[in-house]
Amino acid sequence: MTDSNQPSLFDRADDDALTLGLYAEQAYLDYAVSVVKGRALPELGDGQKPVQRRILFAMQAMGLQSGSRPVKSARVVGDVLGKFHPHGDQAAYDALVRMAQAFTLRYPLIDGQGNFGSRDGDNAAAMRYTEARLTPIARLLLDELGEGTVDFVPNYDGSQLEPASLPARLPMVLLNGASGIAVGMATEMPPHNLTEVAQACVALIKDPTLDAAAIQAIVPGPDFPGGAQVISEAEDIAQVYASGRGSLKMRARWQFEEMARGQWQLVVTELPPGTSGQKVLEEIEDITNPKVKTGKKTLSPDQQQNKAQMLALLDAVRDESGKDADVRLVFEPKSSRVERDQFVTLLLSQTSLETNVSVNLVCVGTDGRPKQKSLRDILLEWTAFRAQTILRRSQYRLDKVLDRIHVLEGRMVVYLNVDEVIQTIRESDEPRQALMARFKLSERQAEDILEMRLRQLARLEGIKIEQELQDKKDEQVKLEELIEKPPALRRLMVKEIEADIKAFGDARRTVIEPAERAVLAIKVTDEPVTVIVSQKGWLRSRQGHGHDAAQFTFKSGDAYYGHFECRSTHQLIVLGSSGRVYSTPVAGLPSARGDGSPVTALIDLEPGTQVIHSFAADADQMWLITTSAGFGFKAPTRAMVSRQKAGKQFINLDAGEALMRPIQLDASQTHVALLSSRQRLAVIDSEEIKKLAGGGKGTILIGLDAPDQLNQVKPVGVAGLPIRGTYRNQERTDILAGADLEAYFCKRARKGKLLQTRLKQPELG
Repeated sequence: MTDSNQPSLFDRADDDALTLGLYAEQAYLDYAVSVVKGRALPELGDGQKPVQRRILFAMQAMGLQSGSRPVKSARVVGDVLGKFHPHGDQAAYDALVRMAQAFTLRYPLIDGQGNFGSRDGDNAAAMRYTEARLTPIARLLLDELGEGTVDFVPNYDGSQLEPASLPARLPMVLLNGASGIAVGMATEMPPHNLTEVAQACVALIKDPTLDAAAIQAIVPGPDFPGGAQVISEAEDIAQVYASGRGSLKMRARWQFEEMARGQWQLVVTELPPGTSGQKVLEEIEDITNPKVKTGKKTLSPDQQQNKAQMLALLDAVRDESGKDADVRLVFEPKSSRVERDQFVTLLLSQTSLETNVSVNLVCVGTDGRPKQKSLRDILLEWTAFRAQTILRRSQYRLDKVLDRIHVLEGRMVVYLNVDEVIQTIRESDEPRQALMARFKLSERQAEDILEMRLRQLARLEGIKIEQELQDKKDEQVKLEELIEKPPALRRLMVKEIEADIKAFGDARRTVIEPAERAVLAIKVTDEPVTVIVSQKGWLRSRQGHGHDAAQFTFKSGDAYYGHFECRSTHQLIVLGSSGRVYSTPVAGLPSARGDGSPVTALIDLEPGTQVIHSFAADADQMWLITTSAGFGFKAPTRAMVSRQKAGKQFINLDAGEALMRPIQLDASQTHVALLSSRQRLAVIDSEEIKKLAGGGKGTILIGLDAPDQLNQVKPVGVAGLPIRGTYRNQERTDILAGADLEAYFCKRARKGKLLQTRLKQPELG
């Protein structure tokens, strides 16, 4: 984003001419900044987008507090549009509706009366029918507005002032989260529990050096308004919060209800965010009554299989959600003999009862710049924002107190010299100047004395003034201590946050309990098989192990790529040139009696993508994934398995970067050898290589200077590193071991050393 203090791109243009490219560049940049900061992304300080902030400010100005009588939403929208937000009325009303939906926001800021929509996607009633007022928790954003806590800026026509931000007493950006798509960036911040987030703020105020692990112990994960369950591992949640981006696995919550004569039914009571009862019913309808896909004449084998499985176990489904229960989806099995675990697994694997929730912690920071931040960064920046807010509030109150003390000290002069003051006023043509000269008063004090009523000269009033003066001086001492002594400020911050926890804190709704993703397993005989892969991606499987690869035959023009000894229960992993990974069960591969089937018949390959590498192995087998640019990471086979035939993005590749063949790792291979195209060899400890279960780009394994590229990767065990090549026109293999091998040992990301060998065209064996 550009800084407003920097010169405009238009300043580079001549006085008489402006190129179209320069104009388009500046115009688009202005538009992007407007969308990012003025529409789509929330502010870190108060957690609100501009339209939301303006709605809250307008409602406070209208006196629509939580205890007041609600007014028509149309009246609120009209006030917002007329004074602060000159955009479409429907856009403003949609924002108001969202702030009132208890199933959308964890802590709704508007109390809506009437039809404000439902989680099934039903629209709210028109604004002329609904009514609105602020909720009690909106006080956290608005109570301190009139105390100099934030800057006020002119509205769109300069006729009024509006707050640039709201003085939030808690980090609302985390409590309610946010969702928005800007230009070049987007945000998807999940909601969190108020008590947990506030306690994390308190812990950080007391100890700013607190690390991410300690914060996660307090805030273990998001807390959605609809409850449900987060099934991601704690390590995965920690990685998402540390990077500010990723996804969390979630599933619905349910219970079994016992019926008469041994019958039972499954009742879903909580749904993941973004999932509705209507959506689940539609998915089941699509499975049980599938439609032939475009361009096909009959149902696909997958459609037929899913239909048969669903009809074999599920007898009926109905949505009983209503006033008595926000969510109540009832699933009846075919008979009481159906295995309950199998029934649940079927529903979770085939519907949105189990889904992924995206997390993208992007917001506009207190410096005015949009950025992706970690959870710890957000909390630290918000505590700094809150400290500044309290300082400004304290300074504002101190100025008021000092002014009052000044006035009271002037009044004390009256009580000590009543007769003389009265005489001075009676005998002077300019009493204010006379008082100022006679008693050394300021203009402010003299004016106040002249405006006093006679009854304020009573003895009792004098005692009250003395008491008030003492109270104000005590308050002055406390306020000056807050401003001048950071420990006092931190104590007050903690005290106020703890008071808000007591007033607004509640119990967590979303359960965080790690669990494996539901996969509908087809019963397969567990037996040893060998998967054979050709260079052009033809696949087949052969029973047993120990086959001679030289005996494998392939189609004309095709050749051997590799074979993998595994089990029939394992998965075949396919890596695409775009970094996308695909998987298919080994049990579903064709027999080795023929040439097999092309891999494209088993997966939905992304257009423009080519199959680069394949392998089959146990779910726990660890693999080293590397790229020609020298980046790499470790990941188990299970991390690359996808339920979708279209696969999933797993490896981040830059332009011109290619995937190397995955390397199988085991405990006996303590090091990894990396050979570049310029014959530089680096041998690094395999423990230095980062494990990324969720994929990514990885870390630098070997430092490369363009146009040098990573050429070969091999694991190194106790036997040493074989080097193949030609010597005197004969093929030969040397073993690099002992001190000769240790000479190439180095830390990760180093450039290694030039390989010293008598062999020509050396390769790692």
